[in-house]
Amino acid sequence: MRSEWDFFLGDKLNEECGVFGIYNVEEAAQLTYYGLHALQHRGQEGAGIAASNGEIIVREKGEGLVAEVFNVEKLEHLPGMMAIGHVRYATTGAGCIENVQPILIRSHTGDFTISHNGNIVNAKELKMQLEAMGSIFHTTSDSEIIGHLIQRESGDFHEKIMKALPRLEGAFSFLIMTKDVLYVIRDKNGLRPLSMATLENGYVFSSESSAFEIVGAHYVSSVKPAEVITVSKDGIKSDFYTEHTQDKMCAMEYVYFSRPDSTINGLNVHISRRETGRILAKESPVDADMVIGVPDSSLSAAMGYADCSGIPYEIGFVKSRYVGRTFIKPNQKQRERGVKMKLSAMSDVVGGKRLILVDDSIVRGTTSKHIVQLLKEAGATEVHVRISSPPLISPCFYGVDISEYKELISTKYNPEELAGFLGVDSLAFLSEEGMYEGLGKNICMACFTGKYPTSMFSLLDNLKA
Repeated sequence: MRSEWDFFLGDKLNEECGVFGIYNVEEAAQLTYYGLHALQHRGQEGAGIAASNGEIIVREKGEGLVAEVFNVEKLEHLPGMMAIGHVRYATTGAGCIENVQPILIRSHTGDFTISHNGNIVNAKELKMQLEAMGSIFHTTSDSEIIGHLIQRESGDFHEKIMKALPRLEGAFSFLIMTKDVLYVIRDKNGLRPLSMATLENGYVFSSESSAFEIVGAHYVSSVKPAEVITVSKDGIKSDFYTEHTQDKMCAMEYVYFSRPDSTINGLNVHISRRETGRILAKESPVDADMVIGVPDSSLSAAMGYADCSGIPYEIGFVKSRYVGRTFIKPNQKQRERGVKMKLSAMSDVVGGKRLILVDDSIVRGTTSKHIVQLLKEAGATEVHVRISSPPLISPCFYGVDISEYKELISTKYNPEELAGFLGVDSLAFLSEEGMYEGLGKNICMACFTGKYPTSMFSLLDNLKA
């Protein structure tokens, strides 16, 4: 679900989804509730938890924020030492209660639930094949496809999973829970994050490592690309569903989506953002009085820019955290008020100053233009915008809500033209080389380069759909 900020401005990227799972720990559902709180930034449309006591699976889910969906009574209805949870932002499928996860699959061989983060890029093709064979879908989410594929394979449940996974193309980190076993799976391209931790005599898994601290778990490692971890009463076992893997973590996880206290593939998000800010300062210096960042994901990069440039870092905005999530359909004046409701420029700080404004990305350009206007109204004499990522020029098919070229303003304007549109004194982006230097080579840069790490046939089908 779009936040009220995005609803007003239609600009910022939306997070994908978040998954959290726990095995062999007392009050598993309650701990999953806290874990989902730590992942709330990844999806505000809906939340759900499924728990098992070893005999039956019980599920509770609803639309809205985690705290709105769950209360004491609902959590008490989820007994057992194993649970999986999900926070949803609809990247594929309509935003309705049927699509809120975990998805529950009823089967004569045993029920199971699925929580999925990412996007299956060959979902349309697979769904057509499955429907032709008689499968009936109850949701419009591509996550349900996983369950149908598993059910149509032969062998025990583990063998079914291992046979079904090679048919999936795209980005997926997901948890599958039967009444007594937890399966933890990451796609062969490593596009979406998934980490593992220990807690007492059990295990915890999460889209982001920042969720471990809130439940007292101890981080172990990231789940490897194509890895299938099976956790049962017999212990923990690791398999790989294919040998053909690559490690291409989504660069936007570091740039924008993940919390700064998360560690992804061994790299802390705050440290990585700060490093890209330093590199940006080297690549695109400018004479100014102070450096400010756009709250919240850009603050680390702004600190890095200030460190390298020697220009003081200041807090230029105050962000309101108490604005409601739903508003009437905005007209232009309401959009402008929406900016001021969410962000207030500190005129006593920025007035009369030449500013370097650091932001993480420019998607559609609307938000950036309004933010610049706020600074000018607060008395800034110059505004120089520096973006800690390259221009977004290509759609994403892996769980980020930019699926069309027309949504991306950098496909229409070069940086000089875009600076004119934004009304700024100068504009510069981090180079592709700078991003690789800051984040390492093992990242997916498709939205910045147009070079996709998966089959283009499925991607082009999605583009036409």
